[in-house]
Amino acid sequence: MALFLARIGRLAGRHRIATIAAWLAVLVSLVAVALGGMKFSEDTFDVPGTESSKAMSLLERHFPSGSEEGSGSLQLVVQTPSGDLITAPGPSSEMAKAIQYLRVLPNIEKVLDPLDPQHPYISADRSTAVVQLTISGMSEADRETIQERVEDVAVSLREEGLTAEVGGSLAPAVPDILGPSEIVGAGLAFVVLVLTFGSLVAAGANMLSALVGVATGIVGILAFSAVSPIGSVTPILAVMLGLAVGIDYCLFILARFRSELRDGHEVEAAIGRATGAAGSSVVFAGATVIIALAGLSVVGIPFIAEMGVAAAFAVGVAVLMSLTLLPALMAFMGRRALSRRERQRGGSGAHETPRIGRGFLAGWAKFVVRRRVLSLCGGALVLAVVAIPLLSMKTTLAVPGGEDPKSSQRAAYQIVSDKFGAGAQDPLVVLVESTTGSVAKRLPEVQELLARLDNVAAAMPVGSSSGGDAAIISVIAKSGALDDRTTDLVKDIRSKGQSLTGITLSVTGATAIGLDADAQLRQALGLYVALIVGLSLILMIILFRSLLVPVIATAGFLLSLGAGLGATTAVFQWGWLDAVVNAPQGNPLLSLLPIIVTGILFGLAMDYQVFLVSRIHEAYNKGLSPREAIVSGFSKSAIIVVAAAAIMAAVFGGFALSNSSLVGSIALGLAVGVLADAFIVRMIIVPAALALLGDAAWWLPESLKRRLPALDVEGHALDETDRRTDPLKPSAARDDVLSGSRG
Repeated sequence: MALFLARIGRLAGRHRIATIAAWLAVLVSLVAVALGGMKFSEDTFDVPGTESSKAMSLLERHFPSGSEEGSGSLQLVVQTPSGDLITAPGPSSEMAKAIQYLRVLPNIEKVLDPLDPQHPYISADRSTAVVQLTISGMSEADRETIQERVEDVAVSLREEGLTAEVGGSLAPAVPDILGPSEIVGAGLAFVVLVLTFGSLVAAGANMLSALVGVATGIVGILAFSAVSPIGSVTPILAVMLGLAVGIDYCLFILARFRSELRDGHEVEAAIGRATGAAGSSVVFAGATVIIALAGLSVVGIPFIAEMGVAAAFAVGVAVLMSLTLLPALMAFMGRRALSRRERQRGGSGAHETPRIGRGFLAGWAKFVVRRRVLSLCGGALVLAVVAIPLLSMKTTLAVPGGEDPKSSQRAAYQIVSDKFGAGAQDPLVVLVESTTGSVAKRLPEVQELLARLDNVAAAMPVGSSSGGDAAIISVIAKSGALDDRTTDLVKDIRSKGQSLTGITLSVTGATAIGLDADAQLRQALGLYVALIVGLSLILMIILFRSLLVPVIATAGFLLSLGAGLGATTAVFQWGWLDAVVNAPQGNPLLSLLPIIVTGILFGLAMDYQVFLVSRIHEAYNKGLSPREAIVSGFSKSAIIVVAAAAIMAAVFGGFALSNSSLVGSIALGLAVGVLADAFIVRMIIVPAALALLGDAAWWLPESLKRRLPALDVEGHALDETDRRTDPLKPSAARDDVLSGSRG
């Protein structure tokens, strides 16, 4: 692979103008397609295969909804501080005026007066009424306008001394992909690049390649939406991950290019060697991330599979960009990729590279090796403490009343819950089907049965199908949608349905769907963790030809994952850092967060494992003792891992300040997970564990070793080619190790 990638790099460098023009042509073409027809689907996070999902399909068959595109609903919740809305002339008059105004607004199909005896919606104490609005024929541009006009009505009622809140939301589906905080994060990443390279030219080329890559990936996803609509959060995850890995992958190759220039290679040779050697690691790391993301499809949940595949596509584009566009830019830069001081010295060989075994990083590695038991236990303890909040993590498919506790939508939801009951806004929809004919005769019996169940406030028939073989009963729970008692009620209804002869009961509706989906996602998370842990062990065994190193790597990943999810729980569920985080806090985490963070963090953790431990493995194979190999490999690769992790944290940190709790919570989990993995797991726990194990860390049965394929992620084939060309010239890798043993 190294030789093949080296040829690609040299080809892109020789034909740099054509390479850049080709990528720009691809980008412009995708932009034209995306602008001409990108589409976003409604974010209905349904989970196929659950009982409530099957029940919803049956419900649609018996009771076709006929809902059209651009439809929606809102509630105007009106409350008087004293008296009642019926007899008090002022409040009732003001509400009547508001209803008349709403009825003449464009796209408002129906406005139900809560004081109308035909369909009353007023609380028992007559202080609160709910005006129900049905909207139809909306375009994406109409949604925000209609929402604002209804909110203006609420404002006018407040000015008359009433409490008025708008329930529901018609927010447009088109996502806000990049905001100020995300741009700040990218800016911090650029600062890290400048500090790492000491060259504005090199840092600029690195950032430019990553930005073109993420732009191409995202525009490609949006162009695909013209064929098949995508969810509104799908591009955001791809932007977040595509930008982070794009910067890091270019960093790895560009750092190797600069190293080759310092060793005295000509520009074209340096491009080839950098693309072949570091590019092999990038391909392996990128493939691991792509497999982990694409693996989200195995959980059988369409919207998670869509997000995973889109993010995998963005990562794939980032890999291709680092292997083609970056070499073209390196050809333009030439020796300007080095700092001015390095260019003045000139490249004459290994004497300009800091001797291995000296410097801060080497001192750190020596300390960890010397205090290996303390380092191992201390690092694991720190991550375990950060992960403690994970024990209290709660998840939900959607937050009732909206995710913002300070919004009018949440206030409206709370008022209705207080005055009409916690389960009034999210009733359970029970589909009653008869297997023996008409359901009408059995309906009173079923209604009475449901009404007697524990935690049921009311059970009311809603209607019967045209064929008479199905009916709907709306069951209002005394508890809210996220209460454990509501979950128990759903189980009770399903259990009772099995005891009836000639009648089947199916439970669906938003509450039941959310509960079933949350349970399915938790079950899928266990399956997915088992899958990627197995994948991690297999990949690491093949790469490092060891049994214990993969176990250490996987255990480290699980510690990083626990720390990331624990920190996210503390911030977004417990409400820590409220003054810093923009997104709403204090809610349960969204159900899809743990599984997405697991998939992404797995790929990134394996990246750091490959870039750091492969250097240690190389030094060990060249004859150094286990402890000397740790110091040697750590000294050569740790600085790049530090820079890569800092860049990842900066990018994810920018997204963590997003106004969306889903985006913010995912980004925070990834930022903490990356920092924990790079600085504690890979730089403390892994070296300490390797030092404790000694030679045993690299043991593998000979029978298994002969059957494993050989992966050259360090580009040793390039050194072999050099030696065949010039037999008297030792390989760069061997020189590094020899200097390390002398240092």
